[in-house]
Amino acid sequence: MRDSLQRFLFENANVRGELVHLDATWREVLNRSDYPVPVRALLGEMMAAAALLSATIKFEGSMTLQVQGSGPVSLMVVECTHQFALRGLAHWSGELADGGSLPDVLGDGRLAITVDPGAGRERYQGIVALEGRSLSEALDAYLARSEQLDTRLWLVADGESAAGLLLQRLPGEQPDPDAWTRVARLGETVTARELIDLPAGEVMHRLFHEEDVRVFESQPVSFRCSCSRERVANMLRSLGSDEVHDILAEQGAVEVACEFCNQRYGFDEVDVEQLFAGVDQPHVPPTRH
Repeated sequence: MRDSLQRFLFENANVRGELVHLDATWREVLNRSDYPVPVRALLGEMMAAAALLSATIKFEGSMTLQVQGSGPVSLMVVECTHQFALRGLAHWSGELADGGSLPDVLGDGRLAITVDPGAGRERYQGIVALEGRSLSEALDAYLARSEQLDTRLWLVADGESAAGLLLQRLPGEQPDPDAWTRVARLGETVTARELIDLPAGEVMHRLFHEEDVRVFESQPVSFRCSCSRERVANMLRSLGSDEVHDILAEQGAVEVACEFCNQRYGFDEVDVEQLFAGVDQPHVPPTRH
């Protein structure tokens, strides 16, 4: 299975690993926007990173990985659910040179990771300045600072696939004190082509065949957008009747497009009246089905 995430654990070492490979999932994102090569490369790496990081968290909901900057790329957002459904987008302007570093693409920026456990529970968000020459380095620094976990990531993306490897030292007593250093050095030998081209089992064998590794069942990864007409309707209600009616009067209809999947939602005069029927602002009643 190519669109999948593979977890593994180093026995007696308190180190875990993950490998993710995205084919169809990544191409679904590319089919919806014509990204230049530098944007495409970074967004693909973010897609792989979001899947890897989501797998390190026990939650039901979604995790959002976001970078904002002052450079040609002003915003990138990737969302991954606990079921490994992914979506992503990027905003950019101007010309970008191929092969630029993270500062070249984003300028001065910041990195935010938000975990939304859903069901009305409190969200967690961590925000740090972008550090490093690559997304991998920036995420390594974030996790070391915010989560105090030694973590290494290797990420790669091209026009067909995106992939990544994560290694992380777990808290607690270390039965083998040299394991983390040894495993991280082995991880450093992986190549971009190996991550893109080879199945997870072959990558693990090439890197860690001398280690005692327990491999878990792989999990499927897919593209899925969480937008819906109901969500758009709730967003319009939050704007208020006056603003939505002003848009209707000016444009003849209210059109909303999802930036993640390009799905368009249209609301005519009858739809707008139904949205606010019986609404006593600012209270908004539940949506009727």
